[in-house]
Amino acid sequence: MSSTIQVDTIKDIGGNTIISSNGSGTFTSNLSSNVSSATGTLPIANGGTGAATLAAAGLQRPNANPLIINGDMAVAQRSTSVTGVSNGNSGYQTCDRIRFDESGTMGAALTITQESLTSGNAFINGFANAFKVDVTTADSSPDADDWSRINIRLESQDLQVFKKGTSNAEKFTLAFWVKATKTGTNTIELFDADNTRSIGGSYSISSSNTWEHKVVNFAADTTGAFADDNGEGLRISWTLSAGSNYTSGTLPTAWESSTVANTAVGQVNNFDSTSNNFHITGIQLEVGEYTSATIPPFQHESFGDSLYRCMRYYETQTGFQFFTFQSGTNVTNSAYVNCSVKKRANPTGSFSGSIINFFPHTGGGQGETNNATGMGASTGPDGHFFVGFETEANAPTTDGFHPIYADARNLVINWASEL
Repeated sequence: MSSTIQVDTIKDIGGNTIISSNGSGTFTSNLSSNVSSATGTLPIANGGTGAATLAAAGLQRPNANPLIINGDMAVAQRSTSVTGVSNGNSGYQTCDRIRFDESGTMGAALTITQESLTSGNAFINGFANAFKVDVTTADSSPDADDWSRINIRLESQDLQVFKKGTSNAEKFTLAFWVKATKTGTNTIELFDADNTRSIGGSYSISSSNTWEHKVVNFAADTTGAFADDNGEGLRISWTLSAGSNYTSGTLPTAWESSTVANTAVGQVNNFDSTSNNFHITGIQLEVGEYTSATIPPFQHESFGDSLYRCMRYYETQTGFQFFTFQSGTNVTNSAYVNCSVKKRANPTGSFSGSIINFFPHTGGGQGETNNATGMGASTGPDGHFFVGFETEANAPTTDGFHPIYADARNLVINWASEL
């Protein structure tokens, strides 16, 4: 027994024609050349008179989860807005996994925010948030050694699908939504931290203050494999402003040993006016070469899944209540705290806020405590810290040990294991 499917046209979910028939047994295929091999065939009958073959491979990503974590800028554990970002303020500011870096003596000052979107092409394509850089102090002429950029850093062990350093090395495709006040050419660098190699790319802002979707291709690299470990393997940098030390060479279209002069050739200065803004969201990194017509859809994760993946690198905890025992007054106590998600590597901890007060549980009194007095070292990627705090005068003065409850709801502990 056999079955027949009769069709005139096959379209993808975007309404684009994949295969069409002329009704006489002849089929026209618009499948991208990215479909490089077939693992099977699909016979398609046309009025019972002909059949076509549809390639069954090459349409599925080799990675189950997006390679870029929080590419939609939904998670911002640290803050939603940071003002006065200037020289010496490199680091993660708002949205998780995206970092602002500057080298030299940057003269501009910035406000960096997690922006909520309510309109525009990025919004109508499914993005509710963006990473925004607002220039509050302009720098119209950056010094030669100035380089300001935003970047995303990926673990080496998550990049094995690119087969870098082998004869089967894959190309890289980077896609994103961007809006900028300044029109013209902007540059991107892919930096292989394991082998100190890099490649450059560029894109153009065509219309001021308008969301545009960009797809940038990068060649494969048969030299220098990514290490299979939890260290930094790839750094993707979007240059915002650069001095002549970074723009005087030739933008590399093939992988090479990193050369500073080739980093940002042709880059416009996004910091030359306080009217300038730069916004980015919907960042995706794909294995292989794609165009704007063939790039796979952005892989939207649930907020919970994205947050969990972000917490491998950074986590904020609050709302603590500590119980301990002490004898006498003015005693330094310790409470142990564990991070809730296993970190990439041995994390560092910091804290802010205070322990409000403690309750001796005997004598009916309520005492006070100093702020947390210190934080011990972690014992591994699972995170294990102790918070020290000192109870003061109203603690029980009688002999023996007494239970102590410390109200630490205002205490905030941050765990960091960033690349």
